[in-house]
Formats: sequence, structure tokens, C-alpha cells
Amino acid sequence: MSDWRRLFGLLRPYRGVLALGIGLATLVIVANVALMALAGWFITGMALAGLGLGTINYFAPAAGIRGLAIVRTGGRYLERLITHDATLRVLSTLRVTFYARLEPLAPAGLQRYRGGDLLSRMRADIDTLDNFYLRVIAPTIAAALCVVVVNAFAAVFSPAVAMVNVAALLVAGILLPWISYRTSRARGVERRQALADLRATVADSVGGMGELWAFQVTGRQAQRIRRLSRGLIAAQRRDAWADAVVNAASATVSRLALWGALILAIPLVARGVIGGPELAMLVFLVMASFEAVAPLPAALRALAETKAAARRVFEIMDAEPAVAEPASESAPPATFDIVLRDVYFRYEDAAPWALAGADLTLSPGRAIGLVGPSGAGKTSVVNLLLRFWPYQAGAIEIGGVPIERYTTATLRQWFAVVAQHTHLFNATIADNLRIAAPEANDEQLHAALARAGLAERVARMPRGLDTFVGEAGLQLSGGEARRLAIARAVLKNAPILILDEPTEGLDPASEAEVLAALAPLMRRATTLVITHRPSVLRYVDEIAVIEDGRVIEQINPRGADAADARFWAHLRLA
Repeated sequence: MSDWRRLFGLLRPYRGVLALGIGLATLVIVANVALMALAGWFITGMALAGLGLGTINYFAPAAGIRGLAIVRTGGRYLERLITHDATLRVLSTLRVTFYARLEPLAPAGLQRYRGGDLLSRMRADIDTLDNFYLRVIAPTIAAALCVVVVNAFAAVFSPAVAMVNVAALLVAGILLPWISYRTSRARGVERRQALADLRATVADSVGGMGELWAFQVTGRQAQRIRRLSRGLIAAQRRDAWADAVVNAASATVSRLALWGALILAIPLVARGVIGGPELAMLVFLVMASFEAVAPLPAALRALAETKAAARRVFEIMDAEPAVAEPASESAPPATFDIVLRDVYFRYEDAAPWALAGADLTLSPGRAIGLVGPSGAGKTSVVNLLLRFWPYQAGAIEIGGVPIERYTTATLRQWFAVVAQHTHLFNATIADNLRIAAPEANDEQLHAALARAGLAERVARMPRGLDTFVGEAGLQLSGGEARRLAIARAVLKNAPILILDEPTEGLDPASEAEVLAALAPLMRRATTLVITHRPSVLRYVDEIAVIEDGRVIEQINPRGADAADARFWAHLRLA
């Protein structure tokens, strides 16, 4: 029930507009039923008048028919316009809220989710929630209102016909849909999960297409996608059969209601209680009234799928970030020296220690190179400094203040990161740069590119700053992508700089250009460099060797002999 309350809560800010949409939907159905009933009465009355069995006012019912047709058409247009606009506004707000809750979870809280699955939750599952109002709430309330209005009118001529019609509408609009819902509830969850698995697998396959080709497993992945697709189709086929059964049963009930109305109303004509036109009117009214409950089987079927989608969305929104924010924030530090003191950290309770008593000091204006074998704890140090994960013991301070006293938003403003795999969005060069400084003008962007050694290359591009870099920056070379990341760091002008394998995978010429662009940044910031390349270590002031989660030695690279076996053994560069 909490999920339903939260869904209603999403609609609350727009309740006035949504109520107007329901009112228009009710008006449209009532107008359509009235149009059918009036047309039946009018045609029958005209036929009797033509036989000389009575008289009829031609102009009033003819005008009424035209008016009801206009009301039905105009009301339908306004109803769709208002309800869809309000629904899209609700989904837009929900999507922003979802992202705001998702962002603090990264990366620690998202380890067990696939990227494609998160994308499916943000896009497809949130889109599915439009069913809640458009296909569940609005049709149900409109149907209830229409049943009351239509049968109150029918009761004026024949209470018995009205009662039979109400009973038939309850069976077609409540009993049959409820049976369908009870039998399809599990299938709705199954279908939603099958669709999510298929979307996630396709998204992951597209993102990893290069690896799939490299390892020659594209055929196997295609078989997996085909298998998931067949499972989804099977679930949809079962739903289609269930829909067919319910629709057939509903049609049968409507025909029985029609026969019941005829059986009850014909004797009234014989007794002179009602006339022939009224008989035709009641018959057409009963036939048309089933339009009110026609959407209800689909509404209840959509209910199961909507609930499954809501649970997947709220699961992310309810997740607690791994890193807790402070209740109040300390003032910014006077200096940006960093101290790690006896830090213990592991990623899971049962996992081995990634850092086991790590000690490290970084001073402003100095660059520390952190080296060691794979799994020694280098990346863990970065993860803790950026507060991606909390540590279990010890202390990490910036300017003498524990980092837990700062919000993650404030803390990360002080860091600029140039990583081995810096992500570039499929957008323009300007858009990718403005991630670091959203308010930067073109002149500032060109200045940052110049300091990164990329200005001339961008100037030669046909569209300059408006050049699209492609998915993950594929339109740029490795060196250009790395220098674009450096330009971001220049633009951010942060007091702390982290370089994580900044020249990995580059040829010597590109590496030299990247290092030349990084050197000025390193001289004015508190810099941590993670690398195993000797060419990069020549730019640092001190080398810290880390093994098994502990800094075991610190070396002056300028005083070390390149032929010293101890030096190379520590750096794991041999």
C-alpha cells in the first residue's frame, strides 16, 4: 500500500488539473451515451410519425444530436490534452527526483545494478507509471460517475431496466476485470522483469560491442537476446489470450443486459407506461453504457505492471547512500594538505582489507606518486578521498578537518580528476568542458583548451567547440580525449588534483604532450599521481610505495638510481 500512497502523492500537486481531466472524460462518455440514446429515440419517433402514429418536434432533437457530437469531439480533445500534459509533467518531476536520489548512491550503492537496468528503470519504468492515472485512476473514476448518471436517467423510465444494467455493468466493469487482475498479477511482474532484462542486456551489448567482437561471442550474445525476447513474447501472448477471454465474456454480459432490457421494457410499452421511442432509447442507452466500463479490464491489468514498475523505481529512491552526509558542515579549510592516518577500509564486510593501516601525507604545491602492484590499494585511496565509500577506521583530513564534516558536494568541488578512462558524453566539446564549469563562456573554454594543448586542433575542426565527440569520445584520439580531460581540470581550477594513470595507452609523443599540459597544474595543486610509468614519475616530488593496503616506503625519485634493483622492485616496473 505504501507504493500506492506514494503514487497518489506524485499526483497531488496536479490534482486540480487531473480532476478536470476526469471530469472531461466523464462528460465525453455521458455525451456519447446520450447521443446514442437520443438518436435511437429520434429515429424511432420519426419512423412512427412517418406512419401517422404520432407527431415529433424535429428541430430540438436534431440540434441536441449535433450538440452532443460537438461536445463529444471537443471534450475528447481537451481531455487528452489536459490529462497527457499533466501526466508528462508528473513523469518529468519523477525522473528528476529519481536522478537526484540515484546520484548519491554512486558508485558504492550501485555495484549490484547493471547499467542497462538502471537506464531501464529511469526511462521505461518511469514511463510505465503514466498508466496509473491515464489507464487506472481516470478511467475508473469516470466509469463510476457515468454508471451513476446513466442509470439514474434510465431509472426515470424503468427502475428494473436500470437495475439490470447496473448489475451487468458491475460484472463487466468490476468482477471480470478483478478476476483478470488476480490471474494476471504475477504475469504483470514477470512481464515487467522480462522486459527489463531484455532492455538491460541489449543496452549492455551495445555498450560492449567492441569486446564482443574481439572475443568472437556476438553470436552467443545474440542467442541470449533472442531467448529473452522469446520469453517476453510468451508472456505477452499469455496476456493476449487472457484479454481475449475477458473481452468475450464482457461482450456476452453486454448482450445479456440488452436482452434483459428488452424483456423488461417491452411489457411497459404494451401497458402504455412508455412509448416506442422510449423503448429504443433505453435499448441504445444500455448498449452505449458499456463504453464506460470498457477500459476497466485493461486498467486492472495495467495495475499489476504499474505496481511492478513502481517497486523498481522506489527501490532505487529508497536506497540509502553508503556515505552519510553531515548534519552541519564545517567551514572550508585554510589549506588543502591531505593526511591519511592509520586508515582501514574494505568494500564489503566479508572482503579482505583493501587498506590496512595506510598512512599518507600530501602537501599543497607538491606531487606524490603512489605506486604498487595491482590490488595494493591505490584506487581505494582515491575512492576514499572522493568519499565514494566510507572507511571503517582511522582518519582522513583536509586542512586538519576530517572529511566527514563536509558534504560530498562541497568536498568534490575541491577535486579535479584526470583518469585513465575519463568519460566523455556524446555531446559537443563545449558541453563536455562545461561539466567542470557550467557558466564558463567560450573565451574561457578556449583558454582552458590552450593550456591543455588542444586549442589549435579544436580550431581546425569544422565546427570548433560545437564538434560532437561521439559516444565515449570515439571521434577523438586517445591523446585528444586525455587532453580534453585536462582542459576540464584547468577549467575547474580545483586545489586538489588526482591523476590516475593519466598517460596509460598513449604513444610517447602523445604522452609527452599530456605531461607538458599537466605540469603547470601539478605545481600549484595538492597532487596525487597513480601510475607505473617512469616518464610520469619524473614529474613527482616523492614516490609512496603501497603494498597490501599499507604505505611501506617513500622514495625521492630524483635521488634514486635508475639501475637500482630495489627501486624497480618497489615500483613494480621491471
